[in-house]
Amino acid sequence: MSSILLTPAAVEPVTLADAKAYLRVAHSDDDAVIAALIAGARSHVEAQTRRALITQTWRLIRDGWPPDGRIAVVPVPLRSVVAARIYDASGATHAIDTGAFVADKATVPAILAFAPWTLTEPGRAAAGIEIDVEAGYGAAPANVPETLRQALLLLVAHWYENRGLIAVGQTVAVLPMAIAALIAPYRVLSL
Repeated sequence: MSSILLTPAAVEPVTLADAKAYLRVAHSDDDAVIAALIAGARSHVEAQTRRALITQTWRLIRDGWPPDGRIAVVPVPLRSVVAARIYDASGATHAIDTGAFVADKATVPAILAFAPWTLTEPGRAAAGIEIDVEAGYGAAPANVPETLRQALLLLVAHWYENRGLIAVGQTVAVLPMAIAALIAPYRVLSL
């Protein structure tokens, strides 16, 4: 069971102007560095929380239908099921009506529920099912919870000020506790 990013976010949750204002950087010499730090911070926060901050399309790949008729969906928040298909024994794909799935978007991780007896089993043993979903808070930075945006700004500031890999005397890179505290309520834990 894996998830593959199909369509990445079109924008970052924090603009370059917002980050520069937060960092109190008035020049444009470091714009490329700051933009890269924003992308890295978004990627880090998304990985730590298992959330898509800005709307993205993901492909969920499964070997077979779970007997209980429930598929956990990560990343969250789930917005919609875009497409679904199964592979037959010859490798041909067959579309599945997305209406066969009921999305429980309130749970974390989100759940796609379906009646297991209504869906055909895939014809190949591995990666026989593909479900494309749209996840994220929305298409604009303003849709992302302010707490997560603040965590991004703190992480960008931390990385901007500490450009080395590890501080002298440390054996492990340590992030400020404030960042962990800000993202903690949004973490999706795996069991």
